[in-house]
Amino acid sequence: MKNKIRNLLTLFALVFSLIAAPAWAISKDDAKAQGLIGERSNGYLGIVTSAPKADLRKLVDDINSKRRSAYVKGASKAGVERSVFEIRMGQRLQERAPSGHFIQLQNGKWQKK
Repeated sequence: MKNKIRNLLTLFALVFSLIAAPAWAISKDDAKAQGLIGERSNGYLGIVTSAPKADLRKLVDDINSKRRSAYVKGASKAGVERSVFEIRMGQRLQERAPSGHFIQLQNGKWQKK
């Protein structure tokens, strides 16, 4: 009987942790405000911190994948190469970045705006 209760509690804890884990993940806005990520000059997010956690890497990868898809569509619609579209979007995103957020300079170094 004790083993059944222990197994049931273990199963409940596992299910709860799987459901609640996404709620504990960091958001893009929070990561930017904390100086963990920033806007690169090529239109994609970059990781500023030297020791990023797995959830931060996943967040950046997911957002960059969505941006890449949007850039392909935007470039096609505008009749330009994707690389041209990426650079222009990088400029816009860096211009729009709030003061205190990080942007990546052309030389690859990060700077607080």
